[in-house]
Amino acid sequence: MPPNAQGAPWVRTRLRAMPVSTVAFGVLVLVTAFLAAVLPRAVEAYETDGLREAVATAAPESTVLELKAAQPGLERPEEARADEVRPEALAAVDDRARALLPEPLRVDPAESAYGVRTGKSLQALDAWLPRPDGLLPRFTLLAQSGAAGHATVREGRLPTADGSVTVDNRTLEGAVTTETARTLRLRTGSTLTLGGFANGPLTVRVTGVLQPRHPERSYWSAEPVLRTPTMASNGGRPPQYYWEAGVLLAPGAAPALLGGQGEPERYWRFAPATGRLTGADTSALVETVASLEDGPGLVRMRGAAGPTAQLSTGLEQVVASYGQTRDAITPVVAVAVFGITAIAFVVLVMSGGLAAARRDGELALLRARGGSLHGIAGRLLAENAVPALPAAACGLLLALLVVDEARLLPAVLGAGAVALLACAALPVRAAAAHRRPRAYRQRDDLAHARPGGRRTVAELTVLVLAGGSVLTLRRRGTDGAGDLLVSAAPVLVGLVAALVLVRLYPLPLRWAAGPAGRLRGAVGFLSLARAGRSPAAVATLPLLALLTALTTAAFGGSVLTGVADARDRAALLETGADARIATADGTPLPAGLARTVRDVAGVRQVTAVGIGYASERAQDETRSLTVAGVEPDAYAELAGRTGLGGFAADRLRIRGGVLDAVASPEVAKRLGRAPRRIVTEGGPVTVRITAVRPRTPAVPEGEFLLLDAAGLKGSGDPTVLLAAGAGLDAKALRAAVRGAGPHLSVTLRSEERAALSDSPLQAGAERIYVWAVAAGAGYAVLALVLGLLRSAPERAALLARLHTLGMTARRGRRLLGLEALPQTLLAAGGGMAAGWATVRLLAPGIDLDRLALAGTSGVSAPAAVLRADVWSLALPAVGAVLLAGAVAVAQAWWAGRRTPITHLRAGDMR
Repeated sequence: MPPNAQGAPWVRTRLRAMPVSTVAFGVLVLVTAFLAAVLPRAVEAYETDGLREAVATAAPESTVLELKAAQPGLERPEEARADEVRPEALAAVDDRARALLPEPLRVDPAESAYGVRTGKSLQALDAWLPRPDGLLPRFTLLAQSGAAGHATVREGRLPTADGSVTVDNRTLEGAVTTETARTLRLRTGSTLTLGGFANGPLTVRVTGVLQPRHPERSYWSAEPVLRTPTMASNGGRPPQYYWEAGVLLAPGAAPALLGGQGEPERYWRFAPATGRLTGADTSALVETVASLEDGPGLVRMRGAAGPTAQLSTGLEQVVASYGQTRDAITPVVAVAVFGITAIAFVVLVMSGGLAAARRDGELALLRARGGSLHGIAGRLLAENAVPALPAAACGLLLALLVVDEARLLPAVLGAGAVALLACAALPVRAAAAHRRPRAYRQRDDLAHARPGGRRTVAELTVLVLAGGSVLTLRRRGTDGAGDLLVSAAPVLVGLVAALVLVRLYPLPLRWAAGPAGRLRGAVGFLSLARAGRSPAAVATLPLLALLTALTTAAFGGSVLTGVADARDRAALLETGADARIATADGTPLPAGLARTVRDVAGVRQVTAVGIGYASERAQDETRSLTVAGVEPDAYAELAGRTGLGGFAADRLRIRGGVLDAVASPEVAKRLGRAPRRIVTEGGPVTVRITAVRPRTPAVPEGEFLLLDAAGLKGSGDPTVLLAAGAGLDAKALRAAVRGAGPHLSVTLRSEERAALSDSPLQAGAERIYVWAVAAGAGYAVLALVLGLLRSAPERAALLARLHTLGMTARRGRRLLGLEALPQTLLAAGGGMAAGWATVRLLAPGIDLDRLALAGTSGVSAPAAVLRADVWSLALPAVGAVLLAGAVAVAQAWWAGRRTPITHLRAGDMR
């Protein structure tokens, strides 16, 4: 070559020489960068959705920020007092107060309002109003802004008031909602006479009946009495009840309220806007609300509304409850994230290590001819950077498109870390292997490798870390402050298992080589010899990746199974069967309803239950013991099928006038096993407890006593129907029940089950675990394929040599399959053992209750227990074994299609 001539560029030449491997490497980096970028965004996205839903679905009276100020002081002139409560003055304060609300609090102007209200309700003096216990109703008067934009006038018109209303006015116009009008028998033109004023009662003439447009939102529900009347008690013994209702006045009528004893107060209600809240705002939101309630924020608010103003809200309790659920779920999700991260890290390092091993001869030749370590490493870095950096950028862009409304920085850092690792894996591995030029390559057979002192120290360090993390997790659980070591416990357990198996792997190979050598055929001996001659560095990384992936998949699958089982159990405890039909007040069901329900498609069994109450002693005035009258055979079959306290039907026999009974533990403890007389609604009966069960379908929660309905004379018709059938038609069932009569409720187990997973926090965490299992399986497959492809040239050359010696293609396929079998079986068995051990070791410290049952109410939710799932353990392991065999057979088939001369070239050292 002439002195000034330049050779072909290194990077371009290398990439053109290996297009397939370059594209495969780019795809690996793209997928890994996508996962690294999308995971933090997905976590932040479901946390954001969870916070927004928590605020949006909470009761408006709990989330609205209400700034209140007492009426203007009595020492001031009446005209000045009236001016301070007029709409103009209140609107000015509203504008100043909104501007003072700090971030991240944002106001929804459409649902916010201000006005003047009576802090103490006023008693009506009209005798024609409904009086449940002889007490006259009481009314809260609200001169609130914005009524025209939040209601539809059904009758009459909206109330009006001009600027001439003063403290002395005793006649006002008002409007009521349709619920208030129907309950209190009001209509347009009705007049309400309200006491509590010094110089005569206040008369409010109803000018309109309003239909709220969004009754569940803050405008109407921040003070529910404005929308719907409620029954209130006077606190006496026995208590007496009266109606509490609200009347909406015109905003300009507020000065008239200052002349009464209703303790009028000014208020400004700010409904929080949830559209721009993010999961990262949780802590700031709690701190901001605390400052507004009793801190610097309140001082600023008093500067706008007056020195006596107070701000109250229940928003901090809503956000704090969400934060507790999130903090309980986050450590469990962190376990899955650590698993994905560890597997991706191992596979990327493995790809670099395998590339370095494949090019070991080339790099050794460069070093022997004077190539510098820095120069070789720099060229390898550039060679990897060309496909890796664009692939990582594409993965980041794809993550941004898939998940929006999340911070950019975590995704950029994740994709950047993947790009850095992908670029550096090959040069670092090559530089470590070729620190010094060498004349020949020493054998590094796995079967003859002897671990050094540094490796022993490193393995002991990993063992100590794994033991400490498992012990900490079992003692403290996942309630700690985000300890990363604890979240990495499953990965560390899998790593320890991999290190142990790598040390034990040569032993069975040595033990089996002797007997295999005495067999007639050469396939068994050659396969074991080839498995033992695999380089230690090449065999260790696939084994580590497989074990980590299988452990993560087993742990993630067990978590998902535990969550599903707990939700299934909770839904069953809500209904007692696949469907539960009952009346709202416990009255008997219509005759013939059981036959109607039995005819619905998908219903296999219908069991009628009569639920009543009894007293345990004749002198007891109250009946507190729940008694369920059932048909023994049908009910026993239902209890056995659902797993809720199954028993034999003969436990409910009637012998000699004594009713055998099945009781809950507490009832059995009180009544004893001897015959006992109780008083039911149909009269006294004698019962004898023959079995004790903690739960039963008819009464899933609380104490109970099951009896044969035939022995309960005079107890009436059934009050509950329990229907069983996995494929029952919900619409047809509701239609059939609706046609049988009004006031019947239908509770479906499937709907209760679906409601338990509606929370964005729970659904998002489950998606992360599904991704963890899927990514673990995918990376396990990739690690297995990479490990087998690394030795593909050597295997092809071996098959070519053996073919020249007379070995058939069938035996060649068997040889390659048996060669891959030892390591694959080791990884599969070790992965199953490590997954089972991980679940057993970490189960006491993993709290799945929040993840599975965060939204349960009613009956006591069952504990969500983490147990090893057989399918999660076996399926990935079996899949790895089958895949390894398939790859080996495919490789043998492909090698057999080519002539031996292609593989056996002169000077080839394979």
